[in-house]
Amino acid sequence: MNPWLRLILYLVAAPLAGGLLAGWDRRVSARMQSRCGPPILQPFYDVLKLWQKENLAVYPSQNYFVLSFLLLVIFTGALFFAGSDLLLVIFALTTASIFFVLGAYKASSPFSFIGAERELIQMMAYEPMVLLTAIGMYMVTKTFYVHGIASHGGMLVVALPGVFLGFVFMLEIKFRKSPFDLSSSHHAHQELVRGITTEFSGRALAMIEIAHWYESVFLLGWVWLFFASSPIVGVVMALVVYGFVVLVDNVFARLKWQTALASAWAVTAVLGFGNIIVLSLRR
Repeated sequence: MNPWLRLILYLVAAPLAGGLLAGWDRRVSARMQSRCGPPILQPFYDVLKLWQKENLAVYPSQNYFVLSFLLLVIFTGALFFAGSDLLLVIFALTTASIFFVLGAYKASSPFSFIGAERELIQMMAYEPMVLLTAIGMYMVTKTFYVHGIASHGGMLVVALPGVFLGFVFMLEIKFRKSPFDLSSSHHAHQELVRGITTEFSGRALAMIEIAHWYESVFLLGWVWLFFASSPIVGVVMALVVYGFVVLVDNVFARLKWQTALASAWAVTAVLGFGNIIVLSLRR
């Protein structure tokens, strides 16, 4: 498929797919908890309602940080689906997260401040595994470009099983699901109210939700990359991984940040770095 066509398809379809995934997540989670749950389209209704509300902010500059977060998340996914350099994609994703954290810091609220601190801890937890994932893909395909990795003849998961499992572990953190919903949570058990998003409202909160939809599709696209030689299998596995993330979210309680950070680094060292060492020895 033409890169420009993939880019346009991502820009148009990603928020639709991301919103449907969020609705499916809430519906399945409710059924797991013996509740009926909201309609699948409820996330779209919520965002439309937020967009119509008055945008209240402690400081007007909060809106700048939120808008920058949204645009950078969209830019990150656009780079990925256009087949650009994977390292540039990681850099853009990290920059987007930093703007999100700065917006929470700007609010000067104890809840959003602690949420921002925990978001930084989560970034420290998942970033090493993200980098090792890119390195592992380069070692197998000899390129950092997404289009080159996708055109590789075999399934990357065969050569990178440890990296794949480590990446799936990281998704629990990146999606802010239990046991790693430290900085923010959609569930009522979050003691920080809404954590990093506590002081956002109206259109700012709507933009954050839309950014998360784009981000979800991008991250699942990265899962697809492990199975890119068989696109249909890749789509199925991306959905299976998302279903697994939702299952874990409903089964496990939240960990303390110390345990979350230590466990993430342990998984990175054992699965990610261990897989890289095995690849190096085989060369």
